[in-house]
Amino acid sequence: MGEEESMLYDERIWLDGCWDFFHHGHAGAMLQARQLGSELYVGVHSDEDILRNKGPTVMDLDERLAAVDACRWVTKSVPDAPYVTELPFIGKYQCKYVVHGDDITSDSNGEDCYRFVKQAGRFKVVKRTPSISTTDLVGRMLLCTKTHFITSLEKMLAGQEGNGTQEERKAEGAAMMTRIRQYATDEGGINPGVDVYFWTASDAAKAEDTREETGTFRQLLKGKGIKPGQRVVYVDGGFDLFSSGHIEFLRRVVLAEEELARTEGWYSKQAVDERVGKGADYGPVFVVAGVHDDRVINHWKGINYPIMNIYERGLCVLQCRYVNAVIFGAPFTPTKSYLTALPWGTPDAVYHGPTAFIPLSYDPYTAPKEMGIFREVSVHKFQDVNAGSIVQRILKSRDLYEERQRKKGVKAVGEAAQREREILEEEQRLREEKRGVPQA
Repeated sequence: MGEEESMLYDERIWLDGCWDFFHHGHAGAMLQARQLGSELYVGVHSDEDILRNKGPTVMDLDERLAAVDACRWVTKSVPDAPYVTELPFIGKYQCKYVVHGDDITSDSNGEDCYRFVKQAGRFKVVKRTPSISTTDLVGRMLLCTKTHFITSLEKMLAGQEGNGTQEERKAEGAAMMTRIRQYATDEGGINPGVDVYFWTASDAAKAEDTREETGTFRQLLKGKGIKPGQRVVYVDGGFDLFSSGHIEFLRRVVLAEEELARTEGWYSKQAVDERVGKGADYGPVFVVAGVHDDRVINHWKGINYPIMNIYERGLCVLQCRYVNAVIFGAPFTPTKSYLTALPWGTPDAVYHGPTAFIPLSYDPYTAPKEMGIFREVSVHKFQDVNAGSIVQRILKSRDLYEERQRKKGVKAVGEAAQREREILEEEQRLREEKRGVPQA
């Protein structure tokens, strides 16, 4: 035991979990854990272990690993980590301390999953992220509520929108702004990393394809910014229930740009030495992600989509290692006026993926195609994973999932709510058919 202890690194932190249905609360735990050391190893439990101890997962192991690997603050993911954290297992990775949230996690026997770590004095606690949980999100799906929608994130952060008294709204806005600042940090979770902007324009310019507006960009946070030689790449989307479909698209955008850079000598010894000599090496691409407003997504997709509001979706995009800048309130159709007015200049490329969660009767990417900067990401194994398909997974396994929720003391939603959701989904499909939208 003494030999094992001497090989443990205080700065290498261990954090484990299911990471099912990844949301910004999970990212918040990873951020806090990363701030306690210089490296963060994240264990991911197997589907079988979770089923045995907790109940069925919504996302399989590969999908959950993709979400963990995409988090900017994670050094390494470890699949098939034991549900009850064992000292010999984390010892293999030379992690001295284990971190978990301030809630209690029990195994199938009702025993504390971290009992061995606690007994060894190697357990650290971080705060649970308020106002978000998998249970909340499932409730929104089944009850079809829209109370989570935000009309204007800018006004919300200023305390001019929301519930409660003026003082309560201001306090809530300040707390939200603090979290945005935290999630925009770099790999160490301390210093500024991601540029953050708002884009303001008319509702027609944001939601339709008929209005050509430059709009107004306002910087919310200054990050690292673009570096010499980097290509600016623009992507956009709702990023609802931020999942492996979105993540794999973003990862492939970066890979495509790295491959292009390789052919142009970016990775030659001379080029690398030159960048290092000026401070530090960096990648060849600067990815700007435009995130649509709640009402824009709801305009096209109906029911109570998006399931996550723009603040929640924005935090998920902010924490992603493949993103360098975020624009809140980006238009559904990136016009030439909009693209040429971007704070980093006209992008070198605009990428779109194979995901078709929001079916359209027109092409929103006409402008980048005409400008000769449109690029497509090819098909991939997670291309069908989106908010709609995740909702369908929940509906199909509601009984199993609610049994899992009952074990946690959460009241069941009921069959009537599920049936109502199914009816609304069918009505939306028929509306899309009437608009001439091709069905998958």
